[in-house]
Amino acid sequence: MFADELKTLRRLGFRHVLLQVLNFASVLASGLMIWKGLGLLTNTESPIVVVLSGSMEPAFYRGDLLFLVNPPDTRYQTGDITVYKIPGQDIPIVHRVLETHDVVKPVNGVREKVPRPENQLLLTKGDNNYLDDVELYQGLDWLERKHIVGKVRGFLPYVGYVTIALNDFPQLKYALLGGLGLLALVQRE
Repeated sequence: MFADELKTLRRLGFRHVLLQVLNFASVLASGLMIWKGLGLLTNTESPIVVVLSGSMEPAFYRGDLLFLVNPPDTRYQTGDITVYKIPGQDIPIVHRVLETHDVVKPVNGVREKVPRPENQLLLTKGDNNYLDDVELYQGLDWLERKHIVGKVRGFLPYVGYVTIALNDFPQLKYALLGGLGLLALVQRE
């Protein structure tokens, strides 16, 4: 099945195969650096997310790709679409802010006149859901700013279906990665 590819690898020699492996590693490292750079630029751990459920329809559909920002000095407003992550859950949730609440903490014994954004509490709800998200918060009454991944700034419809397909069918993911790795080794440029 792979006899021709193995002959090609033997013919190319060790140095050429090593060069191809290093080229492949540099492509992966470049992608990681771009991802981390976007995270620093947007102040969020995940600058791009995929909608996995229909809870935000008709605003966003399953498979939409969302672009996030998380400005540290900006307060969230009712109606903002946020992505949040509850401790202990792996998958972030995309929902709209339903209510905001300010916790005014005294600083050096003096009560603040203007509440700080980091002391803001949020209550969210999916557009397609009947109830708010308190049950999703796992014992919390409100979301704190530390739970917020970001605010949606833009989206591309249906582009995220590739990610959904790769997660739903792991064999497809492994076949794609194996094919790309083999292509990187055999390619002569």
